[in-house]
Amino acid sequence: MKKIYDLNKEKQIIIYMEAIMNFNEILLGILRNNNIIGAISSAVLIILFGFYLRKKNVFKDNTAKILTDVILSASLPALAFKSFMQDINKNSMMEGINLLIWGFIIYILLIFLTKVIYMKYNGDKKAVLEVLTTFGSTTFFGIPIIAAVYGNVGVMYASIFNIAYRVFLYSYAYIKMSGIKADKNNVKQMFLNSIVLATFIGMFIWLFQGSLPQVTIGDTSYAFLRIDKTAFWLFKPMTYLAALASPLAWLAIGAKLADISLGEALSSRDSWIYSFIKVVIVPLINIVALYILTVTKILPVSFVGLASVIIMMATPTATVAAAYAIKFDKESVLTSNCSLLSTIFSVICMPLWIVVLEVIKSMNIFM
Repeated sequence: MKKIYDLNKEKQIIIYMEAIMNFNEILLGILRNNNIIGAISSAVLIILFGFYLRKKNVFKDNTAKILTDVILSASLPALAFKSFMQDINKNSMMEGINLLIWGFIIYILLIFLTKVIYMKYNGDKKAVLEVLTTFGSTTFFGIPIIAAVYGNVGVMYASIFNIAYRVFLYSYAYIKMSGIKADKNNVKQMFLNSIVLATFIGMFIWLFQGSLPQVTIGDTSYAFLRIDKTAFWLFKPMTYLAALASPLAWLAIGAKLADISLGEALSSRDSWIYSFIKVVIVPLINIVALYILTVTKILPVSFVGLASVIIMMATPTATVAAAYAIKFDKESVLTSNCSLLSTIFSVICMPLWIVVLEVIKSMNIFM
């Protein structure tokens, strides 16, 4: 009996050691991956640089707002459109459809889950925490990181997934915070802002490029609207605009952090609870759900599709959601504290999520 016990113990030790060695190999692989390390260090250092410039008053009071306006009106639309300038195949098309469906499912799920999570709260505080948890800064904070780590394919999948986000942000979130029905302006913002238009136009070209009028370049035919092939003089400046999205977003985040008092946010227990749920629990829910859906082949996604969703879900408070709370005078102090603390949480946790995603990638569950 003792020999059998010793053998089992030895097997457990071997399994344990192999697990440690495998993890070490994965970690070393991440540390050797210049794209991942470069993206993480760029995000952290540029955010710190933006913080420094604001503290030194090089960035003025309105600098973060001006940078945000440039990002939302020019850089992110260019980035979204550019991401669709690639060939389509059956796998990528099905992936896009699955992510679009999952986008609607997860936001409906979060709307109901947050009611349970915050059931001990009442009134405006409950409504605010529900909305802030459901909607993160996917466009402003998430997509630039996805672009830096996962490239055009990641941005394309993120843009498709984000369609549901915009539908619910400008309908459900507005109604929940205002107490009134969505107005014409919100419907316009839902479908007619520059990022949504760029996404829909780009997605149309990507999906129907085989049916559009063709232009022959060399031995290959391309849809005439594939400007990356047919109008490089137009595509190149768009590429430069798109490249500004990440650094400008990180500078603006740093400048915004420098303007907010940290002490009050750190003393708010509700803000800590919210930030942990938003940045840690919500992404975990997505990982578990997408694992089940992929393994059962009900709604399978690739690793890049999964990574894009997780990065989007691990973002801090959405600017629009926070603006709703302040505009309709619903827990504006709590909203500001949640926004600041979740931003810090996200900046710290985002590199960790990227490492976790690389570990998941090594398991070959999501191909």
